[in-house]
Amino acid sequence: MTEGGSNKGTGKGKVLVTGGAGYIGSHVVRQLAEAGEDIVVLDNLSTGFRSAVTRGTLVVGDTGNRSIVRQLLAEHKVSAILHFAAHTIVPESVSNPLKYYGNNTCATRNLIECAVEAGTKQFIFSSTAAVYGMPPGGVAAEDSPTVPINPYGTSKLMSEWMLRDASHAYGLDHVALRYFNVAGADPGGRIGQSTRHATLLTKVACEAAVGKRPHVSIFGTDYATPDGTGVRDYIHVEDLASAHLNALTYLRQGGTSTTLNCGYGHGYSVREVLAAVDRANGNPVVRREEPRRAGDPPILIATADKIRRVLGWQPRHDDLDFIVQTALRWERKLQQQPAV
Repeated sequence: MTEGGSNKGTGKGKVLVTGGAGYIGSHVVRQLAEAGEDIVVLDNLSTGFRSAVTRGTLVVGDTGNRSIVRQLLAEHKVSAILHFAAHTIVPESVSNPLKYYGNNTCATRNLIECAVEAGTKQFIFSSTAAVYGMPPGGVAAEDSPTVPINPYGTSKLMSEWMLRDASHAYGLDHVALRYFNVAGADPGGRIGQSTRHATLLTKVACEAAVGKRPHVSIFGTDYATPDGTGVRDYIHVEDLASAHLNALTYLRQGGTSTTLNCGYGHGYSVREVLAAVDRANGNPVVRREEPRRAGDPPILIATADKIRRVLGWQPRHDDLDFIVQTALRWERKLQQQPAV
C-alpha cells in the first residue's frame, strides 16, 4: 500500500530489493539511493557480495523464506518490491532444473504471496530474453512467442505468468523487464560484476585480459552472421538500472501492468566484442574457437521501442567501447581488491 492508503499513487514508501547484493541489483540499489529512495536489501549472499550494497539496509536471508519476507514488509512498511534474486546460469539450469524451479519460480511465488498479503501494490520483476527461446530472424518483440529452450527461461516465464494472474486477481501492479545481454560496470568504479565462475562474454573476456583466465572461448564460428559468430544485444548495466527507476515511477503514477524488453535494438557479434576488449586492453586477448553450444541462437536482438514509449527510458551508454572500458576497469580493480 502506498502512502495515503490508496492502491495507486505517487506516494513513496520503502523499497525492498531482493538480490540487491548481486551484479544488476546492486547497480539499481545505488541509483535508487541517489534518487532519494529508502531501501531494504534482502540477499542470501550465495552469489552476491556485502561490499556491493553501498546504500540502504542489508538483511541476509532467502527470498523464499516467508517469515523473513513478511517481517520485512511489515516492519519497513514496504510499498514496492524490486525482485532480482535468482539463479541465472543456463547450462546449470539444464543439469539441475529443480534448483532453478525452486529458487526462481517457487521463491518468487512466495514473494508474490507475501506482497499480496501485505498490501504491497508495486512489483518490478527481473526477467530475461531467454523466455523467447530462438525467435525467427533473431529479433524479439514483447508480443513474440515465448518458447524458452532451457529451464532458466522457463522458470522466469512461469514467474511472469504468476505476476500476470496476481495482477488480475489481487491488483498487484507490476512491470516485468526482459533483459538482453547485460554488461559493463558503474562508470564511477564503485561496483561492477564480481560473479565467480562467470559465463557472460564481456566479463569472461575481461578476465582473460587481466590474466585471470588463459583464454576466452568463441562457441561457434559458422553461424549465418556477418563474421560467423553469434550476435547479441548488449546493454550497459547502468542503462538497465535506470529502466527500473523509470518503471517504479511509472507504477507510482498509476501505470498499468506491462512487460518490456530491455535492450538497445541492435547487436554485436562475439568477434566485435572481443575486438573492443582488445582496444580497451591495449593487447589482444587469447581466443580459442570451440564448437557451437546447444541451444545458442545465432542472433538475439530486442525490439526496444516499447520501453522508450511507455517508460520514457533514455539510455545514455549505447556504446560498445564504453561498455567494455567500464567492465575492464572494474576487472582490474578486482585484481587489486577482491569483492567480499
